[in-house]
Amino acid sequence: MGMQTLYQKVNADRIVRRIEELAKCSMTKKGVTRLSFSRESEMANELVAQWMQEAGMTVRRDGLNNIIGRYEGKWPDAPVLLIGSHLDSIIEAGKYDGVLGVIAAIEVIQTLYENGMRPNNPIEVIGFCDEEGARFHTTLLGSRAIAGNLREEELFAKDANGITLAEAMKEIGLDPFQYHTAARHPKTILGYLELHIEQGPILEQMNQACGVVSGIAGQSRYKFQVEGLVGHAGTVPLPLRKDALAGTAEMILAIEQIVLQYENLMATVGKLSVFPGASNVIPGLVEGTLDVRSIDDGTRRTALNRIIEECKEIAKQRGLVCEFTKVMESPAVLCSSRFIDVISSVLEERKMKSVRLVSGAGHDAMALASITDIGMIFVRCKNGLSHHPDEFVAAEDIKIGTSVLLDVALKLTS
Repeated sequence: MGMQTLYQKVNADRIVRRIEELAKCSMTKKGVTRLSFSRESEMANELVAQWMQEAGMTVRRDGLNNIIGRYEGKWPDAPVLLIGSHLDSIIEAGKYDGVLGVIAAIEVIQTLYENGMRPNNPIEVIGFCDEEGARFHTTLLGSRAIAGNLREEELFAKDANGITLAEAMKEIGLDPFQYHTAARHPKTILGYLELHIEQGPILEQMNQACGVVSGIAGQSRYKFQVEGLVGHAGTVPLPLRKDALAGTAEMILAIEQIVLQYENLMATVGKLSVFPGASNVIPGLVEGTLDVRSIDDGTRRTALNRIIEECKEIAKQRGLVCEFTKVMESPAVLCSSRFIDVISSVLEERKMKSVRLVSGAGHDAMALASITDIGMIFVRCKNGLSHHPDEFVAAEDIKIGTSVLLDVALKLTS
């Protein structure tokens, strides 16, 4: 059987049905809330394990509760192709983020299995336990454990109820101090493929179902504080005020102007707290967050330095004090040129443009990039909306995306 006829056998109805079933494993009625190491995530793992078995895979969970299905190749000792995404969600998420990648990967294997096909290299499908970090505020737990980059102190991260990651792992029957057994040796891995919803509007604007990801943006997160002077709203004339909020407003507009001067750069002031926060009091203190992202680390750093300098200059002119504190920094990750080429060629075979997209959001692929080649396929989502109950991917796009994933996996393993 040729690839041409094989990819037509991808069963989109089965994928959609499974996504709907997983969406029921939720703590909330609105959207999907499935936090890691919870009753809901265990229910999801059981369903995924059952579907992996139906698709001819042997199933295990590793030392950090990643669920892994293995489909044996003609050469059992050959390096394994990993395909996967995450099964956890944020609070009141959509149905497709992460989940689509896991279910599409199972469908790829089920299509091979039902048609009696074995690749040369073994393929493993992974449902990562915690990518979002919504419970313990520690992102990419599952994929970093597999990459061997998880640190023991992270076992003591606490959730909102004061439960540590180690305690949550014990509750579901895992020994937290065996987390390092999840680590994989780079020589045993052929590469890692991830299909994911785009979470942005570009494919929809192009009227195309899929695109190839060129890399994942590096990210800097800062907290900032702007300090002025509290005063009475009715008695202090404007020229004499040291209004921390007015100064912050000018800074936010300056950040926007700086960012517009660069290609492939994003900056967001996402949270502000104003003190004392009364309608008749001039704000004396503003605390906020700054998030800066780019696929080019040099651009990100240059722009960040300019932003901080400009904000301090605005503060100085207004008689304010402005301080920035770094919270997190992760470098940009580039997808493997070999994987980009294979995905591009499959898109072109399907009469699609091999559009290259930069992922502004983080993914499990970032963590795996430290030990192996990575490749990502983005699938169009309605209005570019994600991390929201209205997140939606059309069945037709799911079929096209999964069939692209199938062809790419076959080209890499045969």
